Amino acid sequence: MSGVLERTLALLERLATDVGGVPLATLADDLGMPRSAAHRLLTDLAAAGYVRQVRERGHYVLTTKLISLGLNYLKHSGVVDLTQPVMDRLAEAAGELVRLGVVDVDHITWMGLSQGATSGLRYDPDHGIDVKLSCTASGHIWLSTLPEDDAIALLTRQGLGSPTQYGPNAPTSIQAVMKGVRQARKQGYAIAVDTYARGLASVSTTIMVPGRGAVGVLAMSGPSVRMTEEKMAKWAPQLMATAAEIAAASAASPLFQRAWAKGEPNAEGHERGGRGERGKSGERGAADARGERVARSEAARARKPALVARRT
Repeated sequence: MSGVLERTLALLERLATDVGGVPLATLADDLGMPRSAAHRLLTDLAAAGYVRQVRERGHYVLTTKLISLGLNYLKHSGVVDLTQPVMDRLAEAAGELVRLGVVDVDHITWMGLSQGATSGLRYDPDHGIDVKLSCTASGHIWLSTLPEDDAIALLTRQGLGSPTQYGPNAPTSIQAVMKGVRQARKQGYAIAVDTYARGLASVSTTIMVPGRGAVGVLAMSGPSVRMTEEKMAKWAPQLMATAAEIAAASAASPLFQRAWAKGEPNAEGHERGGRGERGKSGERGAADARGERVARSEAARARKPALVARRT
């Protein structure tokens, strides 16, 4: 990936973490680039309609063009039409948040949700972000479907979520994560309490398609004072049944065609399954670039207050 393209993507992703806008100097310093280069790229992005400068303070903000592109893509993917009715049904029955994550080869992105909590404490998560594999139930259950070497490679590339940035129970070693992954493999679902954020509990299972593997995850989350382990275990069978229902209809959406499959390049740029190498240096460069962008997103997340539950 070229340096100009990588820097441009980094600017867009950094701006996406701060709706109020970011000063030029902060953008340049956060991304480790000269201010003159940042200004030149921002000028090009503004000319293309993706960025604008707020007159009052001079901060740079994203326009709605990227949002429009994403929503249009999501609409035409068929994911919402396919999954929303069944998620709504489960969320209403359980009185908790139900979320859909879609696998895109080497990561999972949250693509849909249904909020079943109508009163009391409510978990309102960020939308459209990637799942943190090391400290979420969804990360553990997805990794449980992969060969352990691949799971460890993905964990290493994304990095572990530290207890200071995430929940106090976030695993602090690969060994601790894999212990949870193996437990998830045994029971068909994963449970996490205070690992992603303090006061948050989740139960998650995979959307498995025969011959393709896990194409997504389905999770139920809520405040841990209400989402006890007993409640999560009680709802796990229904969660798994709903995931199976989505899997049965998944062929209707192209987004459910991107499972981690034999022959895809791993974190080192090699194909798995003994079929040699494919684009070794290029794939490694892309993996490293994505890892750097994820790290910057993690840093931006750490600067924000971790408001987990909201009283309605």
